[in-house]
Amino acid sequence: MPVASPALRTLRSRRDTRRLGAAIARALEAGDLAILSGDLGAGKTFLVRAIARALGVGGTVTSPTFALVQEYATPRAPLVHADLYRLRGPGLAAEVARLGLRERRREGAILLVEWGEEAAEALGGEPSLVVSLAIAGERERVAALSGPRADGIV
Repeated sequence: MPVASPALRTLRSRRDTRRLGAAIARALEAGDLAILSGDLGAGKTFLVRAIARALGVGGTVTSPTFALVQEYATPRAPLVHADLYRLRGPGLAAEVARLGLRERRREGAILLVEWGEEAAEALGGEPSLVVSLAIAGERERVAALSGPRADGIV
């Protein structure tokens, strides 16, 4: 079976990123894993904030870079935002297991994981969505969307 090429979206402003976040939120379901990749400063956490807002998170949405995991209540399902940047390399699977992310997904939480490309198996298997962000200019980003949920994002 041929692998579909990623859908590309040019994000020319923060508003475009918020719109993409809202579209992603509409497509995600309980138990989904979305992996966000891209260089430092590409906008992964900003996109997560946009997704969280669209899912109904009202308070502050902070980066989990040092806490590793933040969890938020939403009307649809718990939202778990993890940042695995500091955990990459040997021992990653053990650290992901220690954090209980696979179990939270199995319990129906939506997982948004930054820097999770190497941890898909430890996170419970293939992601429902992969969003790869690339810096295309001072304020412009390109988002490549792939995975089963990518088709439902408009």
